Amino acid sequence: MKFLIAGLGSIGRRHLSNLIALGEKDIVLLRTRKGTLPDDELAGYPVETDLSEALEKHKPDAVIVANPTSMHLDVAIPAAEAGCHILLEKPISYSLERLDILQKAAEEGGSRILVGFQFRYHPALNKARELIQSNTLGKTLTVHAHWGEYLPQWHPWEDYRQSYAARADLGGGVIVTLTHPLDYLRYLLGEVESLWSFNGHISPLEIDVEDVAEIGLRFVNGAVGGVHVNYFQRPPVHRLEIVGTKGTLRWDNADGILHLYKMPASFGSYSENPSAPVMETFSLPEGFERNQLFVEQTRHFIEIVRGEAEPVCGLEDGVMALRLALAAYESQKTGRIIGMV
Repeated sequence: MKFLIAGLGSIGRRHLSNLIALGEKDIVLLRTRKGTLPDDELAGYPVETDLSEALEKHKPDAVIVANPTSMHLDVAIPAAEAGCHILLEKPISYSLERLDILQKAAEEGGSRILVGFQFRYHPALNKARELIQSNTLGKTLTVHAHWGEYLPQWHPWEDYRQSYAARADLGGGVIVTLTHPLDYLRYLLGEVESLWSFNGHISPLEIDVEDVAEIGLRFVNGAVGGVHVNYFQRPPVHRLEIVGTKGTLRWDNADGILHLYKMPASFGSYSENPSAPVMETFSLPEGFERNQLFVEQTRHFIEIVRGEAEPVCGLEDGVMALRLALAAYESQKTGRIIGMV
């Protein structure tokens, strides 16, 4: 199989190294040469600077779209029209414009699209999904995800003010850049019924996009809760808590361990001597590291390209995550709760 990688920043290079680790060697690089990383690790691979020429000359089976968010569809649509299967980094775009064109091109060209929400491959979150679906938690009542990062420490080799995450013209902003919880909460709990948000730029960071957001969510299944994301928290934090009538799940990305607290008595019952919750822990596989999420995603993408699997996170999932992010902006602007169904 032949792969074309569009965008060779940090995530594009991660995809490159993971393809190589999984035995893929026929790889073409589409570059603008505006990156801030050294080129040493890219030596030996054919380089193209024009997408049309690259698609015509190399006829890749698959295209990995890893350029800045605002330019995703400039690559994805021609790739779909050429019949290439696509790994499309999240967020899939910065607006809903032209997504119908991408969908139509994919349908007509037979292109299967996998969206790059790598937390769908996290063993602990998949265990949480299994527990929720098996009714171990009972009725889900509340959910909260908190993800705080310090933007200037993300890419020490570059001025954070020039990164895609910090620039409106490249489709940045904390909501769309840290949009993973909006996807994995749908993956765990189902569709969102309505949403509200406060968001904006409140820190001293020199950026022209929002650096904090509180997003309230009401799910179709009745659960309520929300997502907090920010660009200024030190040390970084990424945690999740889900409360149900039979128990509580807590997950911290720092150690990756999922904790299940099971209630010994039925919800709403009274006892003068209530028993303490019974705790179970689900640890990560030995030797697990963050890059394994991306490796599993790449492995899955290779299976998709071979026709052996359907995307576990398809274009419709990417569209829904983007709709939720855009609804958060709309809520802040209008002061209204935004219906999603």
